[in-house]
Amino acid sequence: MIIPGDTDSAHTELVPATEEQEPILANLLELYAHDFSEFHKLELGANGRFGYNHLPLYWQEPNRYPFLVRVAGQLAGLVLVRGISQTDSCENVWDMAEFFILRGYRKRGIGTNAAHQVWRRFPGLWRVRVMEANRSAHPFWEHSIAVFAGESIPSVRVEKDGTAWHVFSFDSRRVQ
Repeated sequence: MIIPGDTDSAHTELVPATEEQEPILANLLELYAHDFSEFHKLELGANGRFGYNHLPLYWQEPNRYPFLVRVAGQLAGLVLVRGISQTDSCENVWDMAEFFILRGYRKRGIGTNAAHQVWRRFPGLWRVRVMEANRSAHPFWEHSIAVFAGESIPSVRVEKDGTAWHVFSFDSRRVQ
């Protein structure tokens, strides 16, 4: 068994999740929601779970891609990617819908490595949204994107439905 902290980012794998692995993703999303509940109002359902209503769509709709993150074979997180059609262009914009690395695997380059693998797998225009209240996520994304792009990519602050976000936009093809 690999103990979190005893591995490095070189052993990070981004593995497409199958529909049979939906319960694994659902469990990881519960941990993700628990972390998020520290700074964003999330309520438990009557069943004691936060739930993630959009998860089944990752096997039902095109342009949705679920991944498990593994480190030396052990579960370390999840990534949910979706392509969003643009009305003013025929090109999709890729969206990092959800990104979660277990606490024991953080601050080791694993998240950055996983994000870089995603951006290489889906070349094109990208949007990474970070809730302003998620203060630890902004420096992570700022660093990960800058390392990938080879330059600092400033975020733009936007408000939607009363929630402030920082949005990073870049073209991953420029890095290929």
